[in-house]
Amino acid sequence: MTTSSDDHPASEPVDLFLRIHALSGEDMLVVSRDFASELEAAQAIARALDERCNLTFTHASFSRESQESVVVVNPSNVVAIRISRTDSAATGQYL
Repeated sequence: MTTSSDDHPASEPVDLFLRIHALSGEDMLVVSRDFASELEAAQAIARALDERCNLTFTHASFSRESQESVVVVNPSNVVAIRISRTDSAATGQYL
């Protein structure tokens, strides 16, 4: 994949596991292919929080469902989000 602005190849999206801890106390797993790295995902999440807008994942699924769909998360209902390339309850820290 290349971008229209230059001839350098764009980074391919990777499967990222986002564990979202809601105010209600439940954890949700969203698998997203919207980003090329954990850093890119963290920056997008931080930007959405700063701008007080919803987090929209256009290439995502809940808990490894086979069908990809759009997932919208209201960050005002989120306590923490953990981003990882592997799915494990013991992997990484919440942001």
